[in-house]
Amino acid sequence: MALIPRNISTSRGFKDISLSFRRHPVTNDLLVIKNEDAIKRSVVNLVRTKLGERFYNDLIGTQVEDSLFETQGFEVAYSIQTEIEVLLSNFEPRILTDEVLVTFPLDSNEMNVMIRYFVIGQSAPVQQIDFILQPTRI
Repeated sequence: MALIPRNISTSRGFKDISLSFRRHPVTNDLLVIKNEDAIKRSVVNLVRTKLGERFYNDLIGTQVEDSLFETQGFEVAYSIQTEIEVLLSNFEPRILTDEVLVTFPLDSNEMNVMIRYFVIGQSAPVQQIDFILQPTRI
C-alpha cells in the first residue's frame, strides 16, 4: 500500500458534469460526478484522446490508439507509458501520478493500461484505473 506524499494538501473537492447529460429527477439539473469519479473519468478521457482531436489545443492527447497497430514489444510499451505519464503531468493538475504500466497480453490484439495516482487536495487512498484498449477499424 502506497503512502500519500507529504506535499499534498487536503480539503479540496472536485466536480464535473456527467457526459450522459441526464437530469436529476427532482432538481432538473444536470447530473454531476464528484471527486475521485470525476478525476477517473478525466484521466481515461485524456488517455483515449488522439493528438489534434481537441479544438484549440493540439497538444492534448496521445498516440496510444495508433500504437495498437504497431508490433507489440517492450519499446512500444515503454514509449506509451512515458507518453501517458507526460500527458497526465501536463494536463491533469488534480493528480500526482504514482505508476503507469502498459502490457500486451500474448496472442491478443489488445493493450492493458494500469494507472495509479494520488488525488491532490484530498486524503483519499491511492487510486487505480485499469482499462483495455483494442484496435477497431471503421
